[in-house]
Formats: sequence, structure tokens, C-alpha cells
Amino acid sequence: MNKYKKLASNTLIFGIGTFGSKILVILLSILYANYISPYDSGIKGNLETVALFLQPIFTFALQEYLIRFGLDKEYDKRKVFTTSACLTFFGMAALILTVPALRFIPIFDFITGYSLMLAIYVCTSSLRMLCAQFVRSRDMVKLYALDGILATLTLLIFSFLFIAGFKMGVKGVLLSVICSDLLSAVFLFFTANLKSFFNKKYFSISLAAKMMKFALPLIPTIVMWAVTSMSDKLFLTNMRSDKVELGLAATGIYDNAIKVPNLISMVSTIFFQAWNMSAIAENESADRGKFYERVYSAYESLLFIAAAGLIMISKPLTNFLIPDDKFAEYGTVYIYTPVLIIAAIFTALNQFLGGIYSATKHTQNSFWTSLAACVINLFLNYLMIPVIGIHGAALATVLSYYFCFWARIIDARYYVPFRFSAVRSFINTGILVVMSIIVIKAPALWGLWLFLLFGATAAYNFKPMMATVKKVLKR
Repeated sequence: MNKYKKLASNTLIFGIGTFGSKILVILLSILYANYISPYDSGIKGNLETVALFLQPIFTFALQEYLIRFGLDKEYDKRKVFTTSACLTFFGMAALILTVPALRFIPIFDFITGYSLMLAIYVCTSSLRMLCAQFVRSRDMVKLYALDGILATLTLLIFSFLFIAGFKMGVKGVLLSVICSDLLSAVFLFFTANLKSFFNKKYFSISLAAKMMKFALPLIPTIVMWAVTSMSDKLFLTNMRSDKVELGLAATGIYDNAIKVPNLISMVSTIFFQAWNMSAIAENESADRGKFYERVYSAYESLLFIAAAGLIMISKPLTNFLIPDDKFAEYGTVYIYTPVLIIAAIFTALNQFLGGIYSATKHTQNSFWTSLAACVINLFLNYLMIPVIGIHGAALATVLSYYFCFWARIIDARYYVPFRFSAVRSFINTGILVVMSIIVIKAPALWGLWLFLLFGATAAYNFKPMMATVKKVLKR
């Protein structure tokens, strides 16, 4: 199977296993909106973000080094899995000792009452990640996809049980994810016969050193993205202003405004799972530059069309996913959604370009670009949130991600040269910005203007996207 068909096949399989499950998870927003107040939703969002912050630190960027070394034919997969598992177990032990102390830090006081569950939440998530990423590194993509479906079904069952049934609120959210991830890890461990890959005699100190050397720059990189995401919520939670309303309720509104942009993240994650495997496999090929160019062109066009479509329907879609029947505060969520959709676009493109750094083992560049985005985000949050509140957090996010994109599109192409149209990127971004302003300001005939701009975006990007698709299909 050639590389284009391999990429398409893996993307399709991941799509089948992920799309339906992600849609169902997004629909859980309706359940949360009916049973969790904006205040408690702020706590939930902060806890989830702290988990994203802690996981790469205490698993040593497991998701990055495991797939990189697992796919590399130079290394024994038994050594890769055993060494990765030992590093993960060591990290989880350190995590359990560390998390309870976080509640004594003032900005993390929302952890009080949740520290034990948070530690277990991160541990079970890490166990699932260990098993799932190793299954993917063995090219067992169908099993990986099946696990995604089953994990979502169990998450739905546990969510309705603990949130709607037992009325456990935020603790019910955490407990449902813990139970789902634990069952997923057990399912993959036995179904993929991972026991045969785990034995203390396979532990390799030299391999562990290589993994850590590869992962060291990626740990702060992943942490930087988590800090960027977490800073928005922590600033909204802890800052005070005479001009706008801040606090946990504002954090809850912001956390729910991310639900629709997560549809973009869902599509990009499906693609990136397949793309990351192809990028690593094709790193030494003679025509990798042309391969990157064709894939990037189609991917960028698809993302901008999808973003324009989501912004066009963002108000009714947000109102459907986040109903305000019980908590009226949710009625304003939609005005923050369009800007965060643009942020999701550049998150996806940054992820694509970050794959170049991983494939070529220039992970330190990923760190520096992420650090710059993080610093910009923190500075802009500090300046804008006290003045324009939730809009400030959304703008800080999109501007920092946009800066990171331009840093990476310039730098990453030194390692894998491929053609890129800056003009097309500027025009696409400009259209999305205008559409966002229309949603926020709601001028006369705003629905018509959104439809026309979506049509313009689709027409502008359809030809380059299809040109790439035709070239791929000819192969």
C-alpha cells in the first residue's frame, strides 16, 4: 500500500472509531448544562485542564515518545512497551504524592475536595494512553478505533449513572471518566495481549535514556500548551475587575464556549493520529517535501471550510449543545464561540507542523515556539481579561496560537521544505475574523452575510483541496 493510500486508510479507520464517539461526548454537554451550574462547570473545566497539565509531566510525554519509538523498526517492541510502562508507573507514584499538595497553592484552591479523584483521574488516563498508543504503534488501528467506540459508550453509561442518576455533579464527571478509562486500559491489555510485551527482563536503561532525551524538550512543550489553556481559566477564575464579571461562573461560560470548537479539534485529532504515523514512516523518503505539500494543502483548505461552516451555524448549534433552560447564563455562550473556532484552526495547523519536529527529531524547536505562544498568551490574558472579560481570554488564545503558527510555518520548512501560500492563509483568516464579528455584533441580515462568506470560503478553498485529492487518487 503506497503512502497516500496508507494515510487515507488510517484516517478513515480512525474516523470511524472516533467521529461517532466524539460526537456523543460533545452531546454530553447537554447533560452537563442541565445538571451542572456555570459555577461548578468552572470547577470542572479547571480540574480537566490541570489534569492536562499534570499528565505530560508525570508520564514524561508518554504519548510522544511511545509512538515515535514504537513505530521505529530499529527497536524491540517488548523493550519499548516494558520501558514505557516502568517510566509511567514511576511517574504515577510521584503524581499521587504531589497532587494533594496543590490545594495549598492559592490559585489551585478549587482542587480542595477533589485531589484524590484528580490523581486517580490522571493515573487511569495515563494507563489507557500507555495501552492505546502502544496498540497504535503496532499498527493495530482497527482495534484502536474499536476501543474509542467502546470507551465512549461506557463513558455515556457512567455519565448518566453518576450525573443524572446519583446527582454527583463534578465528582460524577471525574468518576465517569475514571471508570471508562480503566475499562479501556483493561480491554486493550488483554485483547492486544500486551502481557506478552511486559517483562522486567525487557526493561532497558539505555532505551529509557534515549526516550527521555527525545521527550525532554516535548514535556515543557506539552506543558506550555496546557499552561496556555489553563491560564485563560485561571485568570478568569482569580482576577477581579470593575468593568466585567469574572470568577468561576465566567470560567464555566468560557469552558462551554469551547464545545463547538472541539468539533474542529475532533477532526484534526482523527487526521493527526494517521498523519503522525505516516510522517514518521516517510521521514527518510526522497519526495517527502512533495508529500507534505499535498497533504498540508488539502488539510488547510478543509479546516478553513469547516471553520466557516461552524461559525455560520455557531449560534443555533451552541444553543442546542448548551441549553439555557435551567441556567440562563448559558444563553451568552455562543458569542465567544467563533473566536475560539479560529483558535482551534491554528491549534490543528500547529499540531501538523509540530509533527515535522517529532519526525525529524528537532523537538527543541517545538519547545521554543510553544514557549513564545505561552508567554504571549499570559501577557495578553493579563492585559485584556480585566477589560473585556471572556472575550479577552478568547482573543489571547487565538493571537498566541496565530503567532506560533507563523513561527512554525517559517521554521519547520527548513527541515522539510514544502510550498505554502501565505496570501491564501491571510485571506482565509480574514474571512473567519469578519464572520466572527458578524456573530458577535449581529447586524441586519447577519444570517445572509454569514452564508455568503461561508460560500466564498468554500469556493476559494475547494479547488486547491480537490487538486490535491485528485493527485492522491491518481496514485
